Amino acid sequence: MAEITIEDIAETVKPGQVVAGLDLGTKTIGVAISDRGLTLATPRPVIRRTKFTADATALLALLDKENAGAIVLGLPLNMDGSEGPRAQATRAFARNLSTKTDLPIAFWDERLSTVAAERSLLEQDVSRARRAERIDSAAAAFILQGALDRLYSAGS
Repeated sequence: MAEITIEDIAETVKPGQVVAGLDLGTKTIGVAISDRGLTLATPRPVIRRTKFTADATALLALLDKENAGAIVLGLPLNMDGSEGPRAQATRAFARNLSTKTDLPIAFWDERLSTVAAERSLLEQDVSRARRAERIDSAAAAFILQGALDRLYSAGS
């Protein structure tokens, strides 16, 4: 697997490419895409999960369409920083995905990303039903934005 650090993204992504942020859930994959300047994350519609091959095909088709040069995958660490079953499942997903693409993958600590995304949607007065369908992509945008902010601060 081509695992990279957040700091390596700037050298990996070619001009005109974007970075994809993913929030891997059991039922959906939240997706966000950066702008070409790698400064702003924007949510995209979620991918409903079925089987890995179908999930990977749908995801990679979207990333190809968006011209992604790298992936930032939220890593669900425990509050004490240790890796539990969900983090192990996320790493397994990344390993399996890397057999289907050459896109490098960077992991980003996603603790509290869903909480922050939910808070943001509440502040926007999004209804409960709409929040349920937007939460994973909003969390993906939160994950990606954190990584982009880190990338920006590392470069300045």
